[in-house]
Order: sequence, then structure tokens, then C-alpha cells
Amino acid sequence: MSKLANRQPVLKPQDLLVLLALLGRGEGEVTYLDLAQQTGLAASAVHASLKRAAVARLLLFQDRRPMLLKPQFKEFLLTGAKYAFPPLFGSLSRGVPTGYAAPPLNAIIAPSVDPVPVWPSAKGTVRGLSLMPLYPTVPEAALRDEKLYAMLSLFDAIRAGQARERNAAQELLAAYFV
Repeated sequence: MSKLANRQPVLKPQDLLVLLALLGRGEGEVTYLDLAQQTGLAASAVHASLKRAAVARLLLFQDRRPMLLKPQFKEFLLTGAKYAFPPLFGSLSRGVPTGYAAPPLNAIIAPSVDPVPVWPSAKGTVRGLSLMPLYPTVPEAALRDEKLYAMLSLFDAIRAGQARERNAAQELLAAYFV
């Protein structure tokens, strides 16, 4: 009897990073090398991420160029991604602020006496409770690109924040889809 192969495609955390970078770039032409430099991934990893996203029906290729399907990606990002990529907290460490401690949420939500969430990083300037980033390159990619930083920190507020933080983050993140 032959063995059936169960090759169920699964989105990986770096796929969400690449999709957010693509969203931040807007409607212009983009190359794999551009996305690789922006996210800190290899061009081949960007290509694989985009292929998985296409299988998941979050984007399509038009004339061999990736085109984000914004309604589908928005639905996934705002309602489902927090379950696919749950938050993983660690100990106190130095890092890059995320969630409610990073722009743009830090202008809306005042910090409490609790340690703020941070992505552990040697380049970080804040001591707080470590929140594992979606992918190891996230802190450096966020420091290179302000728009990507905002979207990643808003996503962290959705997946790891309290109700008020999640609601504010959803509204702010939805504005990137207009």
C-alpha cells in the first residue's frame, strides 16, 4: 500500500514579515532583493515566503510580480494571525520597544509601572519584558524601516496586548490597507 504524502502548506512567521514589508512598500514595483534587504532575509527565503502566501491566497503574482490581496491579508492580519503566531514572553532584557511601548501606540497608551514589551536585541535601548519577535531579523529590520517598525509593533499589540491596546492597534493597522 502506498503512503499518502500530507504536504499541507503552512505559513511561517517570516511570511508575515515579508507581507508586512510588501504592504509598507505600497503599489510600486518591488523586487525580491528589495524585500530581502528590507527584512534581513535571503532573496530565496523571500521568494519561498511569497510562494507560501500565494498558496494561502494572501497574494498573487501578476506578470511575475507579487501583488498583495489586501482584503484577504487584512482579514488574516487583524483576526487570525494572532492565533497562528502566539506571543512568547521571556525574561527581562534589553531590546527594541514593541506593542504599546513603540510608535504609534505609545502616543495613545500611557505606560504602566510594569516593564514594557521589547524585542531582545543588542541594539535596543530599553529594558523590558522580552517578547520573541516573529523572526530573528525583526528588530534590525524595524530599526531600518520606520513604517515596517510601526506595523510590526502594532501586530505585537494585537497578539500580546490587553483589549484597549488590541482595539487601538487594529484601528491603526487597518489604516495601512487604504
